[in-house]
Amino acid sequence: MSSSNSSTELSPLEQKKAVEELQALYGERRSAIHQRLREFREILDHNDDDVFAELCFCLLTPQSSAKTCWAAVSRLRERSLLFKGEANEIQLQLNDVRFGDSKAKYIVEARATFTKDGKLHLKTHLSSFTNPFELREWMVENVKGLGYKEASHFLRNIGLGEEFAILDRHILRNLKRLEVITEVPVSITKKRYLEIEEKLRHFSREVGIPLADLDLLFWSRETGWIFK
Repeated sequence: MSSSNSSTELSPLEQKKAVEELQALYGERRSAIHQRLREFREILDHNDDDVFAELCFCLLTPQSSAKTCWAAVSRLRERSLLFKGEANEIQLQLNDVRFGDSKAKYIVEARATFTKDGKLHLKTHLSSFTNPFELREWMVENVKGLGYKEASHFLRNIGLGEEFAILDRHILRNLKRLEVITEVPVSITKKRYLEIEEKLRHFSREVGIPLADLDLLFWSRETGWIFK
């Protein structure tokens, strides 16, 4: 674990206690976390519409809460707009999502990217990659609105990204608290994202909590529940 040079640096005893508390919490929530991860892995057994809904959810999440974004996706599906709506129609359903105008356009562009002969073929595209890291790179480069966090989130939510870190504010605050990183970055470049992801991967091995489990554990510790 890396340590900070600031005055708030944890003593070895404090750091040991912090890790033990995290491990104890994992013991309490492990079953619920594993159930959620099983549900994620089953998404690819669903149809393309369900997989695309997860992609849209992740396109909406930057600077908006997960609960709000999933509610927005559900509204769009109920109104048959997620798969057929124009950007202006979609935007009207995104009033509680930040940057709804841009994100509505991202949904329409993503839909076009994965549509052939009038049908979604997202699952076919995903299955053409055998390496999840290459798939993530492709998603970041080719799906407008997806950065490393969003692409990692999407792939984790469909069971293809359990070795990825989803570096949102909840996770970063926990990493700072545990001195895995010395500060919460204001913005994250690709290089910095991958560096922090590797630090988290190393920490995961150190504390004996799988990376995907650790993400949901941190998230639930911050929010009080296990979601997406």
